[in-house]
Amino acid sequence: MPRIQFTLPERFLFSTDIQIYISHVNQGGHLDNAQLLTLVSEARVRFFKWLGYRESGVEGLSIVVGDIVAQYKSEGFHGETMQVEMLPEDFNRYGFDLVFRMTERDSRREVARGKIGVVFVGRVDKKVTPVPEAFLARLSAAKAAQADFTAS
Repeated sequence: MPRIQFTLPERFLFSTDIQIYISHVNQGGHLDNAQLLTLVSEARVRFFKWLGYRESGVEGLSIVVGDIVAQYKSEGFHGETMQVEMLPEDFNRYGFDLVFRMTERDSRREVARGKIGVVFVGRVDKKVTPVPEAFLARLSAAKAAQADFTAS
């Protein structure tokens, strides 16, 4: 099977630090592949919280992860702090991809990269729903605020 080729954006919109606990490490002594998804999921929750939402309450809708792609670049170890950066991209009618990069904070060693496919669903009927305009507006405001911050 050919390796996944994945190009990252030049800049990310959101960043959070997450420590690797002993429960995240496998018998090989490094970050377990299933636990990578746990750490990325935590970062995703923090991303939505940063925007002022809970995943179960984004403009009256829930979000569901439709797929995830991850590419490992190096090992992560117990006690290390991962900086997880995220950027929403590739919007479609019902959702978007949340691109991520996980880097060891102190050494800047890249540990993993990938993307999470997010779709919006109705909380009651559980049917796929178009991306809310209010969400897009809030996201645009966050991007503009970051651009203003980095320009100053």
